[in-house]
Amino acid sequence: MSITSHPLPATRRSRAITKVAATAAAAALAFGLSSAPAAAEGAKGEYVGNAQGGHKVHTANGATVGTNLFKLKLEDGTVLRTYCIDFETRIRGGAEYQEDDWANYPGKGEFAEPAKVHWVLQHSFPKLDVAQLAQTSGVKGLDQRDAVAGTQAAIWHFSNGIKLGEGNDAEVKALYTYLTENAVEEPQSQQPEISLSITPAVAEGKAGETIGGFMLETSADSVPLKLSGPEGVKLVDAEGAEITGPVASGTEFGVAVPEGAEAGEAGVSASVSTEVHMGRLFKGVEGQKATQTLITAETSTISAETGAKVSWTAGAKPTPTPSPSETPSPSPSETPSPSPSETPDTKPTPSETPSTPPAAGGDDDEGGLPVTGAALGGLVAAAVAALGAGAAVMYLSRKRRSSTVE
Repeated sequence: MSITSHPLPATRRSRAITKVAATAAAAALAFGLSSAPAAAEGAKGEYVGNAQGGHKVHTANGATVGTNLFKLKLEDGTVLRTYCIDFETRIRGGAEYQEDDWANYPGKGEFAEPAKVHWVLQHSFPKLDVAQLAQTSGVKGLDQRDAVAGTQAAIWHFSNGIKLGEGNDAEVKALYTYLTENAVEEPQSQQPEISLSITPAVAEGKAGETIGGFMLETSADSVPLKLSGPEGVKLVDAEGAEITGPVASGTEFGVAVPEGAEAGEAGVSASVSTEVHMGRLFKGVEGQKATQTLITAETSTISAETGAKVSWTAGAKPTPTPSPSETPSPSPSETPSPSPSETPDTKPTPSETPSTPPAAGGDDDEGGLPVTGAALGGLVAAAVAALGAGAAVMYLSRKRRSSTVE
């Protein structure tokens, strides 16, 4: 936001502190970068002619200039009376205007003492009627034309350094002197709140970020915010909490876009019945021919609305987390299978042993042929015969031994 060089009143100081705290917290949100400067926005209007007129005034440098209160018609139809704060620039019929901060004064000259201009507005016409102004200023015989001319001359004194010269109406000169000598910078003469603004108007980022931060400022107590965009996008404050209700002036917020969202855009809008205060600056809209810069001479309730736009590029798709299997997969064997031997085993497995014996007469590494079939039967018969012969020999031997003993 724009920063003025003037001290803030207590209410604005407290809001300024809130803004600083919000800005610091917002840094943690990784707000996307804005593609537009954080210039103030607010009510818009059009110059539609003059209200009350005043006498011409003669300046110390020899210029003679007419004075008027100008009519500024706002978008909702409200008409505000304004004074000029740009002595060297002419006003253009049909010129479009935008509410803005004092620090963004675009006219010629320095607008060096805006708080004193505001003091003049609060203590002169039309805030005070002619009779009240005559009484407080002590200017006898004051009429409306004197009041307009003397007030405008005092404003030019603080906005453009203009001094009155000779040849002016006595009542005009007397009112000018009273206002310029008594104007002071005091808390109530500091810049009033803007009617309604969201800045910046545009911001960009990418999916997975909180894009902003946007600043809401308003003269209303609070304002509801409306978000329009794809499902899953939401408004968050500087701490990342979702915004679900009205927000106060000085609130910083962003638009949180889900990770993995497709490229897209969203809009934030706000509308409220609020006030355009006396002392608000209105400048010509950029892009049109230069026109006089104006300052409001009265306060009026208006219907205000504003908005901002965000856009984002697609972010990385989130990696899906697999859901757990209902039947756990078997754990891998603790004993790994042996890797194939580099040197093949030459010993045949049982299935590799031939079912048909080798042909008779073949060589055998173990010394002879395997014992199988009929050959095995012959060996058994021979063994039985040998056992029988042995038994007969043992019987005869025992018989002979028995005969000898007798």
